[in-house]
Amino acid sequence: MSEANWYVVHTYSGYENKVKVDIEKTIENRGLQEQILEVSVPLESVIELKNGIEKKADKKMFPGYVLIHMFMNDETWYVVRNTRGVTGFVGPGSKPVPLTEDEMEKLGFRNEEFIIGFEVGDTVVVTSGAWKDTVGAVKSINEGKKTITMSVEMFGRETPVELNFSEVKKM
Repeated sequence: MSEANWYVVHTYSGYENKVKVDIEKTIENRGLQEQILEVSVPLESVIELKNGIEKKADKKMFPGYVLIHMFMNDETWYVVRNTRGVTGFVGPGSKPVPLTEDEMEKLGFRNEEFIIGFEVGDTVVVTSGAWKDTVGAVKSINEGKKTITMSVEMFGRETPVELNFSEVKKM
């Protein structure tokens, strides 16, 4: 399989978040987590002045566009292209053009190198979030999404939970 790249998808204006949610649902329903790694609507923090009061708000950096980190193949192209609200990929004709490393860096996306300090089967403890202080075993590692899946006991059953690398540490 080739390398995962970032692609830009054009959407109807105002549909960016809906497209993101719909693509993420399709990824889950079709089991494409290993092929479509991340869907992003880049936001920037701005301070608005309304009625003499400063208010912090998040604005879309690129209204009408969604960024997708994925392995390009017929299935992923089809899923993204046929999502309601998507008008097409950015690129000549129907051939999507991936963003370069320089373009991604200018957008504030850096290719962070993680040194994974744990393996499948290791016991880890959650350091932040809703599952803080929960202890469990690593069931799988997704380096592309920078997440692990671990089992936690909930209502007397083992339940898989996906967490970012930064939210867990090895015991």
